[in-house]
Formats: sequence, C-alpha cells, structure tokens
Amino acid sequence: MIVYHGSYTEIQEIDLSKCEMHKDFGRGFYVTSIREQAEFWAAKQGGRYNKKGIVSEFDFAESAFFDNDYKTLRFSGYTDEWFEFVVKNRNIKNITPVHNYDIIEGPVADDKIAADIERYLKNQITKEIFFQELSKYPYPTHQICFCTANSLRSLERINLASHIKIGYIGSSVISYLRIVDDIALENAEELYYKSQTFKKLSDETTELYLKPWQEIYEMLKKELAQDKTTDNNCPDL
Repeated sequence: MIVYHGSYTEIQEIDLSKCEMHKDFGRGFYVTSIREQAEFWAAKQGGRYNKKGIVSEFDFAESAFFDNDYKTLRFSGYTDEWFEFVVKNRNIKNITPVHNYDIIEGPVADDKIAADIERYLKNQITKEIFFQELSKYPYPTHQICFCTANSLRSLERINLASHIKIGYIGSSVISYLRIVDDIALENAEELYYKSQTFKKLSDETTELYLKPWQEIYEMLKKELAQDKTTDNNCPDL
C-alpha cells in the first residue's frame, strides 16, 4: 500500500523521538492512504513554518497486520472503541503511553473532532452529543500510526526518482501494447502488471528502471512469447 505523510519538510528518515505525544493513537509516525489528506496537512504544516509543504511517500507492507511480529489494532470507523481509545491518548493527564501497540489504523480526529474530544474531557458535552456532531462529518479520513521502532520495519521510503521512472516506463509499455500490438487497455494492463518483467522492474535493486522503456517492452514481449510457447506445448488433460 502506498501511504503519504504531509509535513513542512521531506521525510527521509523517521525519528520517533521527534513525534508529539497526545495524538489520536499516541506518539508515533502518522501516514494516510488518502493523498488529498496528506496534501492538506502538508499545506497546514508548511504555513506554520512559512514554507511550502511536502508530501513524502512510503510503501507499507499491509501483511504486517497479520504478522505475529507486530502487535496491531485496527478501527473500522468512528466506533465507541475508537472514541475511548482516542480519548485516553489525547488526555494530557496521561504522561505515560496508554498502550503498547506497534501499528494502529483508523479514522482521524481532525481539528473539529479533536476540539469536541477536548470538550468531552472537560465535561462540556456527553458522548452522545459527540457522536451526534460526528454524524455530520462530510468526508472519510484515514491514518496509520507507527508507534515503535519495530513497526518501522514494515514501512519503506519510496525512491521518488525510481518511482517516477517506473511509472513512466509502465505507461509507455502499456501504450505500445495497445497501439502496436492492438491489445485492449484492460488486457494490456493485466498482461503488464502480472508479468515477471514488471516484478523485476519494480525491484529497484535490478536497476531496470534505468533502462529505456523500449528495452522493457522487448523484455515483456519475449516473456509473453515464451509463455505462449509453453502453453502450446502443454498436452490436453
């Protein structure tokens, strides 16, 4: 999963000691799968420092949620459990961490929601009123918090230069499959993204992204030709 972090500066290395306490899921490094959300946060943070905000991209291994090496927690939405958990983390009276999770996923308590949580903590509103106000919230939100050094093993900074080149190569190869080989867009995309050629190209250690897209196209054509020959040589069952 490609995830995004909006800030006033580009993030190359993650330092959890610089992360603030009393956030939704506690101290940690926060990302989102919604780029627009990260862009909004980048603009907001950039404005605080009189800078242009920057969105940093990361590749998150979602398999971490099913890996016993990580202790994880996921909230499906603005539930009672989410509310109670966020309230505990945002309560400034709690000076020590209130959980020991590695990775936590769920919706965001943005400025308005966070303000309502503060009102709740001050006994100015009830939980029922909080959820009544929350029902008026107009758009979805998403965040993943990486709370421990162990959790950062599941997050990898994307090499933007190679990422852009790989994307350019892919669009060029797919276009050529459509124009030269007269393959429909949907079929061309399926052939490309399911190929071993794409798998090798996506592995930055192969440095295939440094080669011209025409060379990658020829690699794919050879692979497809070999697959077709193999299929023809298979006896009918």
